[in-house]
Amino acid sequence: MKILLIEDDLQICKVIQRYFTDRDAEIAAVTDGSEALRLAENGLEGFSLVLLDIMLPGADGFTICRAIRRNSDIPVIFITAKGREEDILHGYSLGCDDYIVKPFLLSALYAKCCALVKRTEKQADTVLRCGAITLDTKKLTCFVNGQEIELTPKSFAILYYLMEHEGWVVDRDTLLNKVWGEDYFGIDRVVDNHMKRLRKALGTAGGQIHTVFGRGYKLMNK
Repeated sequence: MKILLIEDDLQICKVIQRYFTDRDAEIAAVTDGSEALRLAENGLEGFSLVLLDIMLPGADGFTICRAIRRNSDIPVIFITAKGREEDILHGYSLGCDDYIVKPFLLSALYAKCCALVKRTEKQADTVLRCGAITLDTKKLTCFVNGQEIELTPKSFAILYYLMEHEGWVVDRDTLLNKVWGEDYFGIDRVVDNHMKRLRKALGTAGGQIHTVFGRGYKLMNK
């Protein structure tokens, strides 16, 4: 992960940089609020997370956070000596992801950064691709060879699970539990019927769903 540290205390910068670098994280430090504001207005391309102080020369952290949120969804963690309730609430109202009051444990700060970056990367990965099939899990759309096709909610859920587990053999009971829910008491043949409809809807790409006799189904990239 690559982190932008916006902090005017040089000693704190050095300590954080040393700790994060020793754990294979890239960290760039900016000590001037005006420079940080310019970076924020340009979108912070290439950075995974921002550690942001509030009391800075040139422009304060609240102003910088506001500018960041106009251009980016990058995770922002305030690290500041301002621990009043109104400051904390204001920080969250501007869209920060966490607010840490100094002094703090470096180990806890690092763990929070790792968790936020991991969660953000996972949320960003909303488009799944397998062979001719593209699934947008955020927009709930499906494309085959670039052409959008309509799927029922159950068919979409089945395909979503298969694409998440590309190349794995997924049995009927697993699909029943994941798609219909653990409280479903019907027969497992309902999976076969929906699989037929899904293959038909996918057209030529339906052949990517392989039946593994006696075990279940497997999605392949061709």
